[in-house]
Amino acid sequence: APWRLMMSLTPSRGCLLDLPWEDILVPHILCHLPLQQLLSLQRVSKSFQSLIQLYLANMRCFDSSQIGPAIPRAAFVNLLKDNEVLQQLALQNCSDWLTDRELLPVIGQNHHLHQIQLKGCAQLSRHALVAISLSCPNLRRLSLAHCEWVDSLSLRSLADHCKVLEAVDLTACRQLKDEAICYLVQKCSKLKSLSLAVNANVGDVAVEEIAKCCPELEHLDLTGCLRVKNDSIRLLAEYCPKLRSLKVKHCHNVAESSLSILRSRGVELDVEPPLQRALVLLQDVVGFAPFINLQI
Repeated sequence: APWRLMMSLTPSRGCLLDLPWEDILVPHILCHLPLQQLLSLQRVSKSFQSLIQLYLANMRCFDSSQIGPAIPRAAFVNLLKDNEVLQQLALQNCSDWLTDRELLPVIGQNHHLHQIQLKGCAQLSRHALVAISLSCPNLRRLSLAHCEWVDSLSLRSLADHCKVLEAVDLTACRQLKDEAICYLVQKCSKLKSLSLAVNANVGDVAVEEIAKCCPELEHLDLTGCLRVKNDSIRLLAEYCPKLRSLKVKHCHNVAESSLSILRSRGVELDVEPPLQRALVLLQDVVGFAPFINLQI
């Protein structure tokens, strides 16, 4: 439907392009069309090409997944070369080719970014995170999941310059140890969401520092953090009154004795109480649980 509407308002009819571009077309019409359709509109005429280029230069949000299963390197560079007002950048389908060479110019000219998604962008380097730190002081949400190039020095740079961070995803950033996480939470005390999942180097020292430094914390993912134990979980319960969800699956040293405190407060946990786990196991093994009637 949007495509037919735009095609019916071609320059030959003297309608659409006669409207003010920056005041009407860009902020009130083009923003409602999928990015992939907007790029196709460039082929309608030179006037449409100029209009779309104006839109791209003023685009506040860029999500590579809107273009399709994969975005060519040259297309990415061309799309964002004139944009200096981006606020949200999500690069989810670029991992096969995205390097510092393509990303750093975009980061360097966009100082208003407050949300960046780089999940799985494995070909970047620590220089990308340093560039983000220096260029994006208002950054609030950052996903670096499965970016194993993230190291303690680049994370320190982030902590030193991005003090208003609220959500950080460091899933499977395997170079990071307790010391780096402690530095991050000491500097970024406004964190509400943090993922340290699948990181065998993270233990009680980091979790205890998170508890002490982040009173606003609402979501914490410790999935697979094998060195985390009960004492640090109890500290979370004591120091983080706003905690809403905690993931500790595969944390074999975390027991119900510490989780029960959080469970009684209504915190969402990804592990079931021992009794419920036993009933589920019994049902799976012998099919007996449905016949058990327990009144507690």
